[in-house]
Amino acid sequence: MRPASEAWDLMPYSLEVKMPKIYAQEKLGANAVVYAKFFLPGTGWSWFATEYDHESRDCFGYAHNSADPQNAELGYFSLNELESVRAGGIFRVERDLNWEPKTIAEVKRMLAANDG
Repeated sequence: MRPASEAWDLMPYSLEVKMPKIYAQEKLGANAVVYAKFFLPGTGWSWFATEYDHESRDCFGYAHNSADPQNAELGYFSLNELESVRAGGIFRVERDLNWEPKTIAEVKRMLAANDG
């Protein structure tokens, strides 16, 4: 079993080198590949990163809340902000260590099946 601290490292070097730069997948739409999933335990919030900017630590991707799936959206989110979030003063945003890359279309189908 991997230590929890590994899940709290949202952008390890091994992932960073695989992540396309911001705008690299812009023309792919729903076929853009999601390379990382981040989630906040106990809240229903997940962020799916398709692109990354090393300097600003911003990602582009898909944000989803299983409690309100109609308000899911594509957009930018900051890893710095995700690292500062605490739910109930205890839980931190984690990286899904078992995530396998898939397209945004596949992610949306997966989420729809789970939300339904």
